[in-house]
Amino acid sequence: MGRFAFLFFLLVFFAAPAARAEAFRYGLDVLDAQKCAPLQGKRVGLITNAAAVSRSGEPGYRVLLRNGVDLKFLMAPEHGFALDYEAGQKVGNAGVGNSLKVWSLYGDSRKPDVQLLKTIDVLVFDLQDAGVRCYTYISTMKLAMEVCSEAGVAFMVLDRPNPLAPLPASGFVLEPRFESFVGAAELPFIHGMSVGEIAAWLQKRRFPGLSLQVVRMRGYRRDRFADDLPGFRFRPPSPNLRDFKTLLLYPATVMLEGTDVSEGRGTDAPFRMFGAPFIDSKALIRELEQYRLPGVEFHRTSFTPERSKFSGVECQGVRLKVTDRERFDPFLTSTAILLSLQKLWPSQTGLHRHAAFFDQLAGTSRYRLMIQQQRPIGEILGAVRVQVRAFEATSPNRYLYP
Repeated sequence: MGRFAFLFFLLVFFAAPAARAEAFRYGLDVLDAQKCAPLQGKRVGLITNAAAVSRSGEPGYRVLLRNGVDLKFLMAPEHGFALDYEAGQKVGNAGVGNSLKVWSLYGDSRKPDVQLLKTIDVLVFDLQDAGVRCYTYISTMKLAMEVCSEAGVAFMVLDRPNPLAPLPASGFVLEPRFESFVGAAELPFIHGMSVGEIAAWLQKRRFPGLSLQVVRMRGYRRDRFADDLPGFRFRPPSPNLRDFKTLLLYPATVMLEGTDVSEGRGTDAPFRMFGAPFIDSKALIRELEQYRLPGVEFHRTSFTPERSKFSGVECQGVRLKVTDRERFDPFLTSTAILLSLQKLWPSQTGLHRHAAFFDQLAGTSRYRLMIQQQRPIGEILGAVRVQVRAFEATSPNRYLYP
């Protein structure tokens, strides 16, 4: 091989991975590259918040305005447009700049007003999801799709990564009678799908008459966590999911919202630790370590929440540390935590007091009953696998990406 040929080979060899690394684009970036052509000449509304930015960090609504889109208004989900509302806190209407109204979808109603939708041609959805069924942004999307279907308004999703996509689907599949705002549809608890994939899945099953367009990402790989995608820009999608480590632990600890155990809200590490005044950290860790859970460690901690459960009261508990996210199993970890708490403090953990909400989070009453009955963890996971396999068999074409 000649000298110049060898140099050319080296250039191609080392440059190709870098070129591939630059390929990832959000749906918003893809739409921007098209100069928002599908929206030109149409009246547009946008469901979004401050976390929905382009690869360069530009807010989505500004991308649309820069391309001359006739953007009539914005709509914001739980936590508000500026992400300054806590979970469950009612959000009022607001504004951005001098002319854009922001209508709340977490106020008096969680559905877009049908009369308002009749003033536009397309409603665009651009929100960063957390990859867990109980996260309410996909519920907001489903309700918006429902109203658009009724009003004859087209619906467009600017797709974003499922940050936890490499995790296998897990957790009980939601039973229709437990559908709620923390359980949008018959998906596994950890579903592995992007919002665009969920929208397409919902359209086929619920809203066949809805005109839906998903603006797909470019360079997206579902075998990679979102923070491994070159160009992925992490912005906290809600106030308590502050970094990617928290996002990874969220599905392991969020079920504690349906108990009398603090999930760390009101501290500097929500969802990364949990506890209560009645907990003996040493005894709890001893119990948890018997499960030999892969990819995670448990450490003793104490904390005093500034708000939420046990505000101003010192709690003893456990801090979680993911040591190998390729092996970490959030649902397995969640189940071990719940079984351990119920075994050691059955009257204080509070499953019986919060049964209705816990079942909504779980999508079934079966999970709670198995925890209360102290069924073997293998039996619980076996029941979950049966449901997940059935879901996968009935939804073989649910993915839009390889």
